[in-house]
Amino acid sequence: MKRIQEDIKNRAFHSVYLLYGEERYLVRLYRDKLKQAVLDGADEMNYSNFQGTGIDLSEVREIAETLPFFRDYRVIVLEDTKLFKSANDFADYLPSMPDSTILVFAEKEVDKRNRLYKYVQKNGLAIEMTPMKVSDTKKFVAVKLQDCGKKIRESTAEYFLEQVDNALNNIENELEKLIAYTYGREEITREDIDAVCSVQVTGQIFKMLDAVAGRNRKETFLLYHDLLALRESPMSILYLLSRHFNILLQIKTMPSNLSKQEMAKKVSVPPFSVGKYQSQCKNFTKEQLHKMLTMCADTEFQFKQGRISDQIGVEILLLQFASADEAVG
Repeated sequence: MKRIQEDIKNRAFHSVYLLYGEERYLVRLYRDKLKQAVLDGADEMNYSNFQGTGIDLSEVREIAETLPFFRDYRVIVLEDTKLFKSANDFADYLPSMPDSTILVFAEKEVDKRNRLYKYVQKNGLAIEMTPMKVSDTKKFVAVKLQDCGKKIRESTAEYFLEQVDNALNNIENELEKLIAYTYGREEITREDIDAVCSVQVTGQIFKMLDAVAGRNRKETFLLYHDLLALRESPMSILYLLSRHFNILLQIKTMPSNLSKQEMAKKVSVPPFSVGKYQSQCKNFTKEQLHKMLTMCADTEFQFKQGRISDQIGVEILLLQFASADEAVG
């Protein structure tokens, strides 16, 4: 991303850009930043956009050959074309493309063995947009709120990120709800987050297992029914519990010298949530986590064998988890 920012700052643009990766918000953000910078604003005469897998590449080439109208550059954006996942000869055209044309590809995923990818990597700029580090995500939250005259404590920002889906476009949507909800007030609090944010299911599972660790049956079942209210099926909740126990067990057995980024990559969770998992690990021994995973598997087996209904099975499981004798195991 720094290389794109340098291009924009120096107005020294590559002829072709590839923006791809799982963080779609950043792909769209830098797609728009490039368009804005190259065309100096809202110049639609020298801008073309193609989307999807059925685009006509001959039409793209024809537009690319057209000189810009009273501008230095023409910009063509191609989105979700899957040209970087399929065999095609578009890479053969690019060396002869006029210097006045800039192509910007915005893709979800690519095959790095693809000829077009290799061409862009060598002659243009290919940038993978991955989830930001914890510190950068918190800065993103703080800057967004600051721009709207709002403040948030670091601990509250961490709580916010634990509660909501961590995709940046979702974070931005939830921040807009918080800004509107706190109209006339400067600081955003945990109570505000609880009041208006769409809590992700993972956050509810965390709370449920905190209640299990505290042997609090009432709170455990309140949170379970909250998940049902979010239209999660009992079997889906069982799957989430199994996955959660598996992550806890993996993190608990990892070497202490691993960074949070490395841990997050190994268990496929956002880096900023690793601390929460580490904290929750302290409530359970390895033996308890092994036993809970086994109990989840047994419940699933009984359901598939028709011996018990999914809802009763999960409720019995939670009752066992939240009882002192079973949880200690």
